[in-house]
Amino acid sequence: MNCPQCGQSLSTQSRVCGNCGSATQSGASVRDFGLAAASVSGAGTASTYTTSQVLPGLVERIKNIVLNPKAEWVVIQAEPTSVSRLYSGYVMPMAAFASVMSFFRMSVVGVNLPSGGTIRTSFVSGLFSSLLTFVMGLVGLYLVGLVINMLAAAFGGRPDRRQALKTAAYSLTPAWLGTALTFLPMGSLLQLIAGLYGIYVLYLGLPAMMGGRQVNAGGYAASVVVCTVGVGILFGLVAATVGAAAGLH
Repeated sequence: MNCPQCGQSLSTQSRVCGNCGSATQSGASVRDFGLAAASVSGAGTASTYTTSQVLPGLVERIKNIVLNPKAEWVVIQAEPTSVSRLYSGYVMPMAAFASVMSFFRMSVVGVNLPSGGTIRTSFVSGLFSSLLTFVMGLVGLYLVGLVINMLAAAFGGRPDRRQALKTAAYSLTPAWLGTALTFLPMGSLLQLIAGLYGIYVLYLGLPAMMGGRQVNAGGYAASVVVCTVGVGILFGLVAATVGAAAGLH
């Protein structure tokens, strides 16, 4: 089977072309699920597609978005994922993972000082900080989604709040996973590399999700990153202020 767009030779099981990211005939049923489901709802005909086929499990989605983001964005774009389902099924588990890693880093393993020795926060302080990190992560993601949506038209895309939130959530996957790398030698450097890879994933996802041109994706991604850093700095100040007020610092 060949790709209908670029002519690349593909296997018969391919859902998307690995060369250009276009839909293939074998993958059309998954991407057209939303329309297909709408057309049969109320008609008394059971859909041949299950929820798990349209919305992959957490581990499968993580693997696909990290190892093959260009193809996975095409699949994500057509998924009928609600905001509540996105948060409950993906954002909250990933944010919780990052919070737990932060707790172990600060209260169990500790932070090594350049002069020698290790600093560990108290158990209560670590739990409070992790909970605050989790809550701010959920709110921060929503704000990043709003930024992606507001900037869409400026870079030739189509504003769509749900698609923007999906873009924000899945492009943060490498950064969330990177929180576990701090336990390794040169962990800070590895975490930085994971964050940079997340920017690349965002760069690939913006045109697919928001409808803009790939040529504009660099500026679009850079603008989103700058705003995200600003949100992170603001939340860092809030966290420090709340922690100080609670007497935990």
